[in-house]
This record gives sequence, C-alpha cells and structure tokens, in this order.
Amino acid sequence: MMKRWMVATLLGLALGASAQTLRWAGAGDPQTMDPHSQNESLTNAVNGQIYERLTNRDAKLALVPGLATQWTQTGPLSWRFKLRPGVKFHDGTPLTADDVVFSVQRAKEPTSQIANYANAVGTPRRVDDLTVDFQLATFDPIFLQHIDQLWIMSRKWCEAHRVTRPLDFKNKEESFAALNANGTGPFMLASRQPGIKTVLKRNPNWWGRFTGNLQEVVFTPIASDATRLAALVSGEIDFVHDPAPRDVARLRNTAGIKIIDGPENRLVFIGMDQARDKLLYGRVPGDRNPFKDVRVRRALYQAIDIEALRTKLMSGMSLPTGGLTPSSTAAFDDPALETRLPHDLAAARKLMAEAGFADGFEVTLDCPNNRYINDEQICSALAAMWAQLKVKVKVNAMPRALYFPKLEKLDTSLYLYGWGGSVTDAETVLTPLYRSRGDKGVGDYNFGNFRNDKADALAAQSSVEPDARKRESEIRGALAALREQVNVIPLHRQVIPWAARAHVTPVHRPDNWLELAWVQISR
Repeated sequence: MMKRWMVATLLGLALGASAQTLRWAGAGDPQTMDPHSQNESLTNAVNGQIYERLTNRDAKLALVPGLATQWTQTGPLSWRFKLRPGVKFHDGTPLTADDVVFSVQRAKEPTSQIANYANAVGTPRRVDDLTVDFQLATFDPIFLQHIDQLWIMSRKWCEAHRVTRPLDFKNKEESFAALNANGTGPFMLASRQPGIKTVLKRNPNWWGRFTGNLQEVVFTPIASDATRLAALVSGEIDFVHDPAPRDVARLRNTAGIKIIDGPENRLVFIGMDQARDKLLYGRVPGDRNPFKDVRVRRALYQAIDIEALRTKLMSGMSLPTGGLTPSSTAAFDDPALETRLPHDLAAARKLMAEAGFADGFEVTLDCPNNRYINDEQICSALAAMWAQLKVKVKVNAMPRALYFPKLEKLDTSLYLYGWGGSVTDAETVLTPLYRSRGDKGVGDYNFGNFRNDKADALAAQSSVEPDARKRESEIRGALAALREQVNVIPLHRQVIPWAARAHVTPVHRPDNWLELAWVQISR
C-alpha cells in the first residue's frame, strides 16, 4: 500500500511539474539573445522575459515601476530614477546604477537597433548605487516612453564575456550574448538552440510577483501554419501566438482550443527605394527608378483592393487604414490622416501613363514569410493587383533571419514591412522610420532611403517641442506631408489572434506581448 502511495505521489508531482510547462510555438524564432542588437517583436518578447527595464507596462500598457521604483523630472532637461533595492541578476550579481549607465551607453552604439531611443534619453550619471540621473541636451516630450525601450544588462557580465557593444546582426557577427543571457527578469535562459528551441526556467529569486504559475517555457519555431495548427490541436504544444487567420474560425469551434484576440498597435505597409537612380532589382524602360515619381507611388497605392485583402486573405483579421502610425491615437484619430486613397484602377492607370510607365516595368518585392500575419500571401496578392498596371512583380520571400539584415543594408527595391509596439505616440515612428537617414538612430528604419524635407523638419521639431499644442500641429503636418508624397503605402493594422489549449490562460496586450509571469496553466 505504501509503495503504491509513493508511486502515485511521485506520478502526481511529475504531472504537476509538466502542467507548469508552457509549450509555445510560432512561425519564426528570436533573432538573438542580445537585447540591444535587434529591435524585433518576437526577439523582444522572448528577451523581455529575461531582461527588464526601469519601467514596466501593465495589461493596458500603462507605465508602472520596474527596476526603478520611482522617477522625478527635476528640471526641463533632467530626470532622477531611484532603483529597486535588492535586485540581482541571474548570476547573483546585484543591480546597481553602474549597470544602468553602462546599458544606456551600450544601447547607443552603432550596432544597436534601439540607439534612437537611447540617444533620446540623454546622458545617464550615477549618483549613488541606487540613484541615476539623466541629463538631456534637448527637451524630450516622451522621455518615459523612450526609457521604457531600454533593457538593462550587467556591466560585469558583459565585460567578462567581451560583449560590451551589441552584436552586429546584419553582418552575421557572433558573440557570447547571441546564445547566452543574464538579466534580472522572471525567467532565466536555460538553453538556446537557434531554429530548434529556446528553453526558459522560472527565476526563483525574482523581485516581482508572479500571478501565473509557469515553471518552464519551451519555445519552438514551426514555420508551417498547418503543422503548428496540427501540433496545437493534438496537444503537442499549448500556445500559438500567430495562427493563420484562415484557421481562426475553425479553431474557435475546435474542442479544447480557445482564441484570444484583439487589435495590435502595428501598421503593415509597403516601402520603396526612392533614392537610387536605377533599381537594384528590376527591369525598367530607360533604366529609371519609377519609385522616384510620386505618380507611380500613388498609382500602386490606388491599384490595391484593400477590402479584398481584408475579406479574402486576412479573413477579417485586419483593419485597413490610410494612416501612417501603428495606432490611430498617434494621429489624433483624425480622419484626414487616416482615410485611404480610393481603390481606383482607372485613375492608377492614368497616373502610370502620365509618369511614362503605361507599359509598366519589372521589379522584385522583398517579403518575409514568417513575421507578419500572411506576409508572403499579402505580397503575392499585391503582385496580382499590380499586374493590372502591367507591373510585373517577382515576390522574393524569405525567413525573418535573412530578411531584416537584407533591409538593414538597403539591399532592396520594394519591400513589405511592419512597425508597432507599446508606444502609441507618433515620435517612435516619425524619427526612426520616416525621417531621412542620419546619425544617432535617426532614419535607421527608412529602408526606402527617401527624403521628405517638409516632413523631416516638422518631425525633428516635434521631437523636442515642449508646447503640446505646437507639437500636435507639427506631428499633423509631418504625417500630412508624408501622405501627400506617398513615401510609403499603408495597408492595414493587424488584428492579432492567439490560439491556446483550454487549460492555458494568457493576458492579451495591444502590443502583442505575452507576459509569461502572468500566464496561468490548469489541467
């Protein structure tokens, strides 16, 4: 009897431990464990369980204390942060002001994709072990939003492993920080096998409070939509953050599965090379660059049947827009800044003829195949629509690990891209995405390398404008100037569905962020 009781008890403990493991799958894989190297959502979502920031976000995206317990604006150009006492990195090293100063400076390096945010917060200075001051050169109207983008690393750990600057991902650099991590967060990196699986273990010494019960998380990239779906339905995995929209209706009616969905702060759009005299990837009469002509850009825009994309391809899981920001609140919910140009094939053909391209041209459309919802399919649908303008489009789809470095080198003529996150203010799209390429992160993501002098000037002023009314006018003006020149072609904002086994309870956030410390599993 005692033996049977012990066997049953051990079995129960084993099942209990298994029940607290979340098996998570997605189409892509984190790019690197270096938190400053790649500013990409899935990479941030995994790294963000390991590393933390001075501030956190609650379920409604409001800023709450993180590694800092309080902050004060001590002057127009200065802030003071008090750090949380007793916080330790996963290797047991205490968090101090030196780590914060080091991390901000590290994030400013040219190989960092968050340099724009790090440069915006000015110069950090250690006051004492638990106090950091920030001195700004110019006024920052969204200082706290910029601070909230900066991950804190251990200075000693980075120095010991020779990773004091971020990994140069686009040039395929490898470093200790690519496969290893040492944060302060609720989960620790247990193992990392790129393209195979990433395992996280609960941090028993975390300073925060778990509202979930996970002990372990196993993330597995599964590129095929059908294979991911089958694994979820069979119970091999517990959670999918990117089910194919066409499968969502079926999943809603599948026993043991639930859908958790909501709009995401993310704009999906088309970018075009507007700088080169001749396209890198295309055949154009006269060897011209057609994208330098606003009439061509407008024609491509007006040839898009956005409702067909929404209903037939996205299965209603998209919100078509003419806006240029991840959230309409960044454009003050202004219809003049949100309304799309009408779908008008006749007008598009007329514009092409006026621009001297009545017989079209050939071009390659670069596209990820595991980043945005139906990304490759969107590109194929656009190619068919643009064929009606006699524009012959070759879709060049590839995994995100190859795609993003390609764009960072400006090695493209036409591309699909998305931009979003937790910040809804226009600053975090205007400066990195739409301004002319410069230094300190300005225009780093302007892969079309376009110049819009009017938008540039207004956006630059809005970045340092202390007067709220003037700043709103500047933002409106910058967005209107970008719309007028059709420097990018907006498509839609994503509606994000998550699919989970019935026993998994996650918290859906508008930034498509899965906070593992909040996930509850019951069997």
